[in-house]
Amino acid sequence: MTIASLAYGQYSAEEKAIMKPIEDMFTGMALGDSALISKHFEKEITMATVFTDKAGKTVLRRENSLDGFLKAVAGKHEPFNEPIWNVKIQVEGDLALVSCDYAFYLGNTFSHCGIDAWQLIKRDEGWKIFHLVDTRKKEGCNVPEDVQAKFK
Repeated sequence: MTIASLAYGQYSAEEKAIMKPIEDMFTGMALGDSALISKHFEKEITMATVFTDKAGKTVLRRENSLDGFLKAVAGKHEPFNEPIWNVKIQVEGDLALVSCDYAFYLGNTFSHCGIDAWQLIKRDEGWKIFHLVDTRKKEGCNVPEDVQAKFK
């Protein structure tokens, strides 16, 4: 199993707390553990993916529920491995924005790459994800060599 690996030494305690739901999301994806993922999301969320279709048109696909994502994670399949890099965290009060580059591997097989972006809200029990958007492309990916080496 390979999950997103971050150099936690560079983060403040607050930034580590912000990254906890994101790290658990990736761990849950790799383990097929939808319960680990769902506890870090608000009840009402938005998820979206931006990609280019076969006709060359930009598509925005939206979801207002975690259900499809959680079913996909819990299904029988190779681990969903999503290493990330170039993580950026912005915090203003009880709102956090996190973005990064990623590559997605089904087991050790490359699928696609892009950027991920999360919006999180600080609750009494910790940071919760309420918005997640990504881009997806299969070509033109600039995946670092050390990331690629983990999946050979």
